[in-house]
Amino acid sequence: MKINKEGYKIIVFSGLFCLLCWWLGHYLLSQEEGVGLMWFFTVLLLLFWFLIVAFFREPRRVRIHDSDLVFSPCDGRVVVTEVVRESEYLDEEMMQISIFMSITNVHMNWVPVGGTVEYFKYHPGRFLVAWHPKSSTENERTTTVVRMDDGRRVLFRQVAGLIARRIVSYVKVGQRAEQNSVAGFIKFGSRVDVLVPRDSELLVGLGDPVVGSQTPIARLRKQRIR
Repeated sequence: MKINKEGYKIIVFSGLFCLLCWWLGHYLLSQEEGVGLMWFFTVLLLLFWFLIVAFFREPRRVRIHDSDLVFSPCDGRVVVTEVVRESEYLDEEMMQISIFMSITNVHMNWVPVGGTVEYFKYHPGRFLVAWHPKSSTENERTTTVVRMDDGRRVLFRQVAGLIARRIVSYVKVGQRAEQNSVAGFIKFGSRVDVLVPRDSELLVGLGDPVVGSQTPIARLRKQRIR
């Protein structure tokens, strides 16, 4: 299992913490009557550390290219599909698709469409639960806009949740972003919003499970190259 680089420090420090806890437990429960409890404590610590390691897993996935499709930028479940007014940059009505990532999901993020990164901004903010309606505008988040070769633009946001306290983005304004290439990482439970042109065909519904870089969530309407 490949581990994402964002997890190296946390895995090492959590491993050392578990080792220290085990040593303290062994010291306090070294008497014979504490053997059974010590075994239980050891298994519990190993399970905790394994869950930390598994959280930062980096799966190998086939990179799919289709300029008419918008792919899910993360693993999770669809929690919002609605038309909203995007006022930060594009200033137009768009279809928003929000995907909630539970703590058990892979937390890598992928670029939903290919093109050039036209806009990027990091917003400090609150840490409301990720499914809260105001989390998209009040939580810590990043906003990225990708302009496709034919002029169509898609916006996606990495949104921190109640537990997530670190958002990592690898994109930069002006860079060429390939569809379904790695866009970043969000540490622990969170969500990603994708905003597509309003006339796009929605391919998912509320509650649907999606797989990052593999599940198409919308089909874009063709338009002339500007």
